[in-house]
Amino acid sequence: MTATRVAVLGLGIMGAGMVRALCAAGHPVTVYNRTRAKAEALSEFGAVAADSPAKAVSGAEVVLLSLADEAAVEEVLFGQLVGCLAPEQAIVDTSTVSPEFAREAAERLAAQGLRRVEACVVGNPQMAAGGALRVFIAGELHSSEPAHEVLDTLSQSIVHLGSAGRASSLKLAFNLLLGVQTAGLAEAVLLAEASGIDRNVLLEALDTSGWRSPVLSFRSRFMRERSYRPAGFRSTLMHKDLLLAQQEAAAHDTALPVTECAADRFRAAIETGHGDDDAAVVVDA
Repeated sequence: MTATRVAVLGLGIMGAGMVRALCAAGHPVTVYNRTRAKAEALSEFGAVAADSPAKAVSGAEVVLLSLADEAAVEEVLFGQLVGCLAPEQAIVDTSTVSPEFAREAAERLAAQGLRRVEACVVGNPQMAAGGALRVFIAGELHSSEPAHEVLDTLSQSIVHLGSAGRASSLKLAFNLLLGVQTAGLAEAVLLAEASGIDRNVLLEALDTSGWRSPVLSFRSRFMRERSYRPAGFRSTLMHKDLLLAQQEAAAHDTALPVTECAADRFRAAIETGHGDDDAAVVVDA
């Protein structure tokens, strides 16, 4: 595989994991994060920390974004980067945003002669670091481009869904399931405990039964230990994605009552100070 020069902006647990995978594959990687310590911590894997977004993307063939929300994409991509980017640089955006925002972002960049590759990733931090994410992409992307080489490094599978916004729609559907299942697992634990059954008994029984799933097993580890940091997926982000799913459903006159109830559980966790904890904290919040 060709060594592609990559700039990564946004070094949360998923962004940092992707940097590790890119470095391990031999790609020269420059990184930027508002909290510089997060960028410097990746130097042991071969990444070079930049002092600003503009310096990070200078000379990069692929600019990979892994940002928390639409406000962050607006600030970093449109507020700081657009004037620094060239048409030959591929913008690969892995941030989870609404389909509407994804479409608008593609149109705004196209008006500047730039192209956004919508690349929604599914997986956990360990999968990101191991190059084993599942990637949904939308927008125009040719297999020979450096962007595709980068995505190949990060993924075990890539599904191209067509026009802008479609990858974001599918990602929200996945995160809807994650949120609902996590809230459901929390209520199963609460029911067992209310009946005098230790949560570890329930969680072990589930993990060796037909109800077992990688998603539930990942969340149940947090619940067993009653320790929710560092988070695999913060409660604030879970709540944000459930709201985005409801917003998208409303645009198509579709009701999501179960999702609404799950979103309320995560909202309550945030309001009691657990926004930065893993979403599994909903069992104890």
